[in-house]
Amino acid sequence: MTEPVAQTWRPPADADSAPDAFIADSDATASSAADAGVSGLFADVRRLMDDGKTLASAEIAYQTMRATVAATAAKSIIGYGAIAAVLGLFAMVALTVGLLLALTPLVTAWGATAIVVGGYALIAFLCVKRASRRWQDAKATLAGTETVQ
Repeated sequence: MTEPVAQTWRPPADADSAPDAFIADSDATASSAADAGVSGLFADVRRLMDDGKTLASAEIAYQTMRATVAATAAKSIIGYGAIAAVLGLFAMVALTVGLLLALTPLVTAWGATAIVVGGYALIAFLCVKRASRRWQDAKATLAGTETVQ
């Protein structure tokens, strides 16, 4: 089945022609359909660009809000961490003084000091040893050569 040919009205070439003459013009219809398709494509691209701009601005706003929340959280984490570190230091000082006071009657002041300092030195040595082992393990993992413990 063939499609009907669209008709466009053209003014008559001379005065004797009928005023409502229609002439079949498939070329004019095809070019106007192509023009409508191209303009529709441009409209679609324009809408797509507008949607992209809207999406980009929304993403920027979202990431800005995330950064603000992270900065606010970081401030409170640093603040509470600093307070915890200071209070931990005070606790260690109190423990040291308490140990010195408790051990002095048993082994003299110099003996108590030696015991407390020796205990702290032993704990520090064990921590450094463990940190060194973890450092070596991390280097080996990053280098691709796993170490066996």
